[in-house]
Order: sequence, then structure tokens, then C-alpha cells
Amino acid sequence: MLEISGLETFYGNIQALKGVSMSVAEGEIVSLIGANGAGKSTLLMSICGNPRARSGRIVFDGQDITGLDTHQIVRMGIAQSPEGRRVFPRMSVIENLQLGAVTTDPKYFAQDLERVFDLFPRLKERRNQRGGTLSGGEQQMLAIGRALMSRPRLLLLDEPSLGLAPLVVKQIFSIIREINTSEKITIFLVEQNAFHALKLAHRGYVMATGQIVTSGTGQALLADPEVRRAYLEGGH
Repeated sequence: MLEISGLETFYGNIQALKGVSMSVAEGEIVSLIGANGAGKSTLLMSICGNPRARSGRIVFDGQDITGLDTHQIVRMGIAQSPEGRRVFPRMSVIENLQLGAVTTDPKYFAQDLERVFDLFPRLKERRNQRGGTLSGGEQQMLAIGRALMSRPRLLLLDEPSLGLAPLVVKQIFSIIREINTSEKITIFLVEQNAFHALKLAHRGYVMATGQIVTSGTGQALLADPEVRRAYLEGGH
């Protein structure tokens, strides 16, 4: 579904991605782990066209999207739940979800809204509450729900566990699995919580200083001594 080859992205003269190549097959959950500043979020943003890749190719469903604008990429079936959630704090839950649906046919809105409320019953309870007054976990649910309102085939999730309590993290990852299995949506997950990310993933990649340094199945990476030493607190 997604093929990235030789991707290079810069911020001014600073090179953030250095020849990244990777793939996500339809129906998979693929996790990307790595330290802060490794380039994980830049890769997700480059897939969505901002920042624009300077060289390399991004192919989605057989079409080269490297030079497309973000709104064109979203209309093709890619949606992102960004790092830090970035809900609109003065808008209600419903209004945030409406913004997620601007690229889709209005006839699907009621159906898609119910689908999001089925996944996140807490959002239904808070439907008229301002986004900025929600808890961190509820804001993460809203960010994912907003992305789902665009009816994506590929969902990009950037640090969905960031700043959340352990019990909420387990809940969020359980919902991500349900989105993949029940909603049949392919997921590319960027996470610092390597254990949860690799446990959930069919396959995973490890990024360091803008490059993919290793890859494998989620279980294989969980068992890899180097990965355990670097990202799993010595294996504990």
C-alpha cells in the first residue's frame, strides 16, 4: 500500500531523513520506533507533504504522491493523528470531528460519527464539551476520531501514548488494534513506547539519526538484544 524509497527531507540545511526506505502492506500495523530526534515524526509529515521531500519517492496504492499537496493526499485516503494531539481547544468535540470530515461526502457524516462514537463512547458523552477541557486521554481519542472521519485507508499515528497514564495507554493501544481488525484500516504507528508499539505491530522498523537501522516482525524486534538494550530499558 505504501512504498517509500530513498527519501531525503531537510529543514533548511539540516538533513532530517537520509535515504529512508520502507513499506507498509495493506492490512498491516507497522510500528516505527527510535529515540527523540531520530526523524520519526518528520517521516510521517513528509508522507503528508509537509515538509516536502527533497529526493526519493513516496508511492501510495501505486501512485507517486511525493509532489502532491496535503489536501490531495488526504483525499486519496491517508489521514494523520499528529504528535501532541492538536485538537482545536475552543471547539466542541462535534466541531472537531466535523473538521475531520471536510474532505468526505456529507452523506457519510452521520454514519461515520456513529462509528467514531462506537469506538470512543467517552467522546459521545463529551460531544458538546470543548476540546481544550478534555483530559489527555480524551484528547487523544478525539485526535484519532477526527482522523477517522476522513474515511482513511491508511492511518498515521504519531506518539498516541505521549503523556498518558499507563491504564489509558493500554486502552488507546487496544482501540488501535480494533481499528485495524474491525475497521480494516492499515496503520503506520510512530511510538517511543517501544514495548507497546512492537507488541501491537505485525512488522516494525527502528530509526536512528534519520536512517532505518533495522527491521523485522514485531516479535523478532522485541527479542532482538540490541533493540532491547537500546529501547526496552535493558530488556525489563
